Amino acid sequence: MNRPTYILHYAPDNASLVIRLALEEIGADYRTHLVDRHQTQQRSAAYLALNPNGLIPVLETDQGPLFETAAVLLWLADRHGGLAPAPADMGRGDFLKWLFFLSNTLHPALRMLFYPVNCIGTDPAHLAQLARATRTQVTRHLGILDTRWQEPRALGLDLYLCALLRWLALYPVSDDKSWFDLRDYPALLKTTKALESRASVGAAQEAEGLGVTPFSAPQLPSPPEGSAT
Repeated sequence: MNRPTYILHYAPDNASLVIRLALEEIGADYRTHLVDRHQTQQRSAAYLALNPNGLIPVLETDQGPLFETAAVLLWLADRHGGLAPAPADMGRGDFLKWLFFLSNTLHPALRMLFYPVNCIGTDPAHLAQLARATRTQVTRHLGILDTRWQEPRALGLDLYLCALLRWLALYPVSDDKSWFDLRDYPALLKTTKALESRASVGAAQEAEGLGVTPFSAPQLPSPPEGSAT
């Protein structure tokens, strides 16, 4: 039986990074298709036919196009193994609760930091209030994770978490980042350093220009094609 070839619709340093890392980890056959954010291709008719939400990523599969980062990650884990406990394994429940914590709690908080106008409009006072509240939320979420991020742990969780930590350190580019220091979360910092030694990260570094320490001490990307913003 031939292995499926996937198509990953991606933009550098976007949520598609999580799926690229997962595809590399499982040794999947895949090719990429750049979604040019400068041209707002994620809002084009062709892309909306794949993902009506107009968000990145989409993974084209033999079962149709998949979207939502956690859903794609879970689908790959169940189909290929290696990223998460199997459905009947004792660790499955623990994996799911933290996957959905990342997907439904931490990731949406980051979106409020990155795209506050979409949440509350353009009033400066409202934006400042939202920023303060969201930073407080994120700090609490990271504290919860840091005290509970213990081994053994599913690799798929590390892929998702480390991407989120990278973006917290970098985006929005103009924001004051003094409120966030990864060194305040030693278990999470240890996780980022461990992940950086994996071959999947090396492949992503080259493909998306992520730099030498993309998670533990990230720098803005210099991708060979496309833009992160």
